[in-house]
Amino acid sequence: MLQSEVWVTNMIRQNKKQKGFHSPAFWHKSLRMRFTLIFMSIMISVVGICIFMNRYFLEDFYLREKQDTVMELITEIDEKLAANHFSGSREELTDSLSNEMIRILKQCWTQYNISVVILGTDGNVLFRSSSEMIDLHKRLSQYIIDGNMDVKKLYDNKRYQIVMMRESQSANRYMDAFGFLKNGCIFLMSTPVESIRESAAISNRFYMYTGLIVAFLSGLYIFFLMRRMMRPVLELSDIASRMAEQDFGVRYEGDSGDEIGILGNSMNYMAAELEKTITELKSANEQLQKDINEKIQIDDMRKEFLSNVSHELKTPIAIIQGYAEGLKECVNDDPEDREFYCDVIMDESQKMNQMVQKLMKLNQLEFGNQMLEITSFDLGEMIRGMMDATGVLFEQKEGIVEYRQHCESMQVTGDEFMIEEVLKNYLSNAANHLRQGGKVLVMAEDSTDNRIRVSVYNQGQQIPEEFLDKVWIKFFKVDKARTREYGGSGIGLSIVKAIMEQHGCPYGVENKEDGVMFWFEMNREKQSNCDWTV
Repeated sequence: MLQSEVWVTNMIRQNKKQKGFHSPAFWHKSLRMRFTLIFMSIMISVVGICIFMNRYFLEDFYLREKQDTVMELITEIDEKLAANHFSGSREELTDSLSNEMIRILKQCWTQYNISVVILGTDGNVLFRSSSEMIDLHKRLSQYIIDGNMDVKKLYDNKRYQIVMMRESQSANRYMDAFGFLKNGCIFLMSTPVESIRESAAISNRFYMYTGLIVAFLSGLYIFFLMRRMMRPVLELSDIASRMAEQDFGVRYEGDSGDEIGILGNSMNYMAAELEKTITELKSANEQLQKDINEKIQIDDMRKEFLSNVSHELKTPIAIIQGYAEGLKECVNDDPEDREFYCDVIMDESQKMNQMVQKLMKLNQLEFGNQMLEITSFDLGEMIRGMMDATGVLFEQKEGIVEYRQHCESMQVTGDEFMIEEVLKNYLSNAANHLRQGGKVLVMAEDSTDNRIRVSVYNQGQQIPEEFLDKVWIKFFKVDKARTREYGGSGIGLSIVKAIMEQHGCPYGVENKEDGVMFWFEMNREKQSNCDWTV
């Protein structure tokens, strides 16, 4: 058994011993018991609320609904009579008004179970909705003339009243509305309170409203309680998700003694053990991967180096071998030809020696074996001196060489010998790629971060855009046949890259309108004033 399993088992046993799964204290904290008590209390509350509201509020709700309906009908009748300019006399009745009033009163009887009688200003019956007109007429007389009815007043305004009336003989209750319409006519509306059909509809509506209210309140109650109770579960879920993403620093901070508390403590222990184990595995894996990458890199570099060197040395060795065999076999006894053979052998040997020297220098720069000797020197003086030294290269192509200095002070800091090597490579590269009778422009100007930028531009064939980033790779040549003509090895710009990276200064190459421009920047010794004029 694993140590974590032993720990969890011991914790459960300790919990059983101290509290016990069947003890009252445990079940008081149990989630199942909490859920049971909550839902039981909700159900009891819902039933109790329904009984209470049905017992004390259903009748009042029913009466208010009936009262609102009666008031709406009175308003509708008033508006209909006013729209027809009816003043209350039977002689003014028209067929259209009679039909409209019959429709309204029929709706009162069939839809709302309300009987209606309307008397004109002369006391004659104008409209009625049922055959019980004798009763209603007599009751209206008692309301209006006698005024001695024993009723319970529900609503009263200046024109009419709404009352609750109980018949002495049948003990039936009626809601009656009586009074005057706006045109002076007398009316009476009566509806039985005990109407079964209407009572059922209103009761159902009341229960619907009550049910919605209770359901809404219960939903809120359950939502907030469950959110509080499920918060530890969600916290444990989040911890598990973060552990799946290898974040083992998370911990459960709850202190409850129920099942969630036990699970949280177990997850804390598991997270600590996994964090320790995964950290050790990561460290070992990173070190292993680093060793593998270094081995692969070294092996690739070795293969690349051997391939490039063998390729570069193959041609001069073949030339030397061929001319040496010719001398040995006395192919040509002419002294001038023998001297030419020797010159070729010496020239190819010199090229191989230069390439080997450059490779050694590049190797020292890339592996940091050559330390920088930082001094302060005049960059302008170095540029002019280097242009004089390489002038013969430009004269061979009848090129025009121009130097423009836009800054008064050219004092910079760096390794003077290495920067001279950068300039030498740039100028020789410009001379080798310069077109016949072309122009070379060397320019020094201010740059950002208190630096001086030196650029070397030559008129000639542009470098293809896809090769601009590759010219710094050792042994890379855009035109291998042309490079062979002037003895280039493809190492010079790699040396420039290594030197500038050791200095921590930027460098680059750009295609211009009619040629190529290489540039590098050097840190100033101090800020200078620039005239920005040629």
